Amino acid sequence: MSLHHTAAQLVTLAAEGEKGGNHNSLSPYLTGGGALVALLLLLWVTTRFNRDR
Repeated sequence: MSLHHTAAQLVTLAAEGEKGGNHNSLSPYLTGGGALVALLLLLWVTTRFNRDR
């Protein structure tokens, strides 16, 4: 596989991604809320184990 062929494939792949690739059942609010809960849980666990400060 040549560099030119690989670059052409990457350009094609990037152009196809412009029309939006969101899955129908994927909610951005649910995903963001889940990430927020996970990060807050990690913060809480970190502060519980670091009691010397």
